[in-house]
Amino acid sequence: MSKIQNLLAGLGGAIALNILHESLKRKSKDMPRVDLLGEEALQKTLQHFDAEIDDKKSLYAATLAGDILSNTMYYGMIGNGDKDYLFTRAIAYGLAAGVGAVTLPKPLGLDEEPVAHSNKTKALTVGYYLAGALVTAGILALMKKKNK
Repeated sequence: MSKIQNLLAGLGGAIALNILHESLKRKSKDMPRVDLLGEEALQKTLQHFDAEIDDKKSLYAATLAGDILSNTMYYGMIGNGDKDYLFTRAIAYGLAAGVGAVTLPKPLGLDEEPVAHSNKTKALTVGYYLAGALVTAGILALMKKKNK
């Protein structure tokens, strides 16, 4: 696949991940709140530059944009390599992203509570990232089929 196709498929996966998260985040106290983790990470990064985002809506929008961009690039890498292992690679990338989202906040000095509140929260966090990766692989498979 071309780099553009990989990125477009990655964008599809990133959007699917965010739709899933945004649709479910307020359903119960055990739902992952990746948005809160992202907002904290963005604010801490901006503090290193003596800046911050005061407006809650602007902070949310900036975090969402950064999340979509970074996940697009990450998921876009799923299309690299042997096409026979596309879904295997997607599963590996999705699990790696999800496990990283659950295990890295604390060592990075962030509050792990939004993504690690309970075992259910942890499992859903991993599942969300896995779903985004599988959507990416599905889009890539459809593109490959169309190109034949």
